[in-house]
Amino acid sequence: MTPVAQRKMERRKTLKDYISRMQLKSTKQRDVIFDEFFNNYMGKHVTVEEFYENIKKNHPKIGFATVYRTLKLFRESGIAAERDFGDGKARYEPIRSENEHHHHMICTNCGNVYEFANSQIELCLNQIAKLNQFDVKDHKLQIHGLCSSCSGS
Repeated sequence: MTPVAQRKMERRKTLKDYISRMQLKSTKQRDVIFDEFFNNYMGKHVTVEEFYENIKKNHPKIGFATVYRTLKLFRESGIAAERDFGDGKARYEPIRSENEHHHHMICTNCGNVYEFANSQIELCLNQIAKLNQFDVKDHKLQIHGLCSSCSGS
């Protein structure tokens, strides 16, 4: 089994366990949304509206409210992250690994989002927290500026 397939299987188990704990029902529509989300949006940041427009092409019986509630369920269960890049739109991205952490650079002109990871930043943040006797539970770093296409460099 490929690492990608393994991670997808782990996310499905996490979701099923969460649904069971919360005494929710497992539905065919959630399964379709899960497959669409984890097959096509890995490493991407999608709004509910964008996701709905894409999924309704092949699954016209799935409604907007179902997509909205399911993406929220993914976030609550820990298999997706909700991001706000300062434009008033919530975006969702699949969580690839519990151990992976990345940050974002957002172009203020074209809106493109670039992911990056840097172990030195993580080390620095942990050192700052330790110096201040602070127990970090989560953090995010967003850098807003112009991408090379928009800045002309």
